[in-house]
Amino acid sequence: MEGTGVDILSSKGLLPASWRKSLEGDGHAVREYGSGEELLGEDLERLDLVLVSDEISDASGLELIETLRRKSPRLPVVMLTKETSSEGLIEAVKRGAYDCLSVDVDSGELMAVVDEALEAGKRMQRTVTIGVQEGDEDSLVGRSREMLRLYKELGRLSATPVTVLIQGETGTGKELIARALYQHGHRAHKPFIAVNCAAIPENLIESELFGHEKGAFTGAVATRIGKFEQAHQATLFLDEIGDLDLSLQAKLLRVLQERQIQRVGGRELIPVDVRVIAATHRDLQTMIADGTFREDLFYRLNVASIHLPALRDRDGDVRLLTEHFLGQFVKEMEIEKPSITVEAIKMLEAFTWPGNVRQLQNILRKALLEGRTFGVDEKTLGPLLEDVPQLAVEGVDRLEQLILGLLARAQRGETQTVYADLIATVESELLARVIEQTGGNQAKAARWLGITRYTLREKLSRYGLRPKDR
Repeated sequence: MEGTGVDILSSKGLLPASWRKSLEGDGHAVREYGSGEELLGEDLERLDLVLVSDEISDASGLELIETLRRKSPRLPVVMLTKETSSEGLIEAVKRGAYDCLSVDVDSGELMAVVDEALEAGKRMQRTVTIGVQEGDEDSLVGRSREMLRLYKELGRLSATPVTVLIQGETGTGKELIARALYQHGHRAHKPFIAVNCAAIPENLIESELFGHEKGAFTGAVATRIGKFEQAHQATLFLDEIGDLDLSLQAKLLRVLQERQIQRVGGRELIPVDVRVIAATHRDLQTMIADGTFREDLFYRLNVASIHLPALRDRDGDVRLLTEHFLGQFVKEMEIEKPSITVEAIKMLEAFTWPGNVRQLQNILRKALLEGRTFGVDEKTLGPLLEDVPQLAVEGVDRLEQLILGLLARAQRGETQTVYADLIATVESELLARVIEQTGGNQAKAARWLGITRYTLREKLSRYGLRPKDR
């Protein structure tokens, strides 16, 4: 985009010379301002782009962004910062920044963002000011490209109370994302109500969500308010939405469409104003094709969507998360901040983390306990990484991880039965899943597997699986 004026507000010395050279070399007219007041004195309507430092002398960068966006909603503003915390990035985008750039990025990335921002100038939408997230325990941690992109997405989605569907593998932090949307949203002063749809028995989930009247069923000795009513004018987080059965899916769809609920055993239709955030680790598109998830409910939930990256795809974040968790353990275990060896860090970064962030946190906690809270080293960490039950976690590479783990044991001379161990593990997992999905019906399970019922019983006995005979 040659010949476009790019006005820059930057504290002295913050803007790298290579950046200015690249901008001018691409035909952009570059000017620098000494203060926010000087920039705001300009005719903002004639400007094409403003790069704002977070270290200006007469105002905070966030305040200036907000003022610029209020005075000229179509003017793209890019924040230049030395800080890349999740809270700061989310807040900057929510206040109206088109993007946030670390001063450490190269000029090529700068030029890509400048061109993109200039192209999007006429499409810029006004955002609102919302309070920042507090508390280290719930902080989002990461500076990888994937996480920075996620922070910006959170900033945009926090500005309006649309329904959001969060998808990602087990352990990626879906509830943390839901809480970030809530804490940065208009309803942060109201309750955040969370429901784990997979943890509530089928015969109780309807009452849990919609409530019940006194006498609606055996044991209903009093009227009970459900989660939707509790979350009126607030936020309701439906975790593991893919685990709802079809009948509940239909009732949930009706509530989302009509914005009113009916308690179990009741006749009154009760209006509810609820922001719904749903999450799942399941592939809902596959479930739709299989007939186990309603397509109309999917589209009702998927007004906006967030896909959480797996930890193995977050380059550089393992080290940051490790530092974060070790810092948390200081308070949790009432110890001095523990150390971690360079070799241990390398082992953590080389691991593929099929259980994602939650698995990393658990491994570090166990390693710290093994090291008697003094620190984490490769000696305590190695066995913990090798003993991870790979099939107990979600992830496309879980079988590959199991194979690699068995081969590593063979290389160390710890086993000569890799084939038998692999077959036994996979077969046991398969049998457990089939029995679960057939509701313990052994005749149906045998038909699915293509084996006799006698063979099925023998295998179940071998692996200690004892479903009720049906």
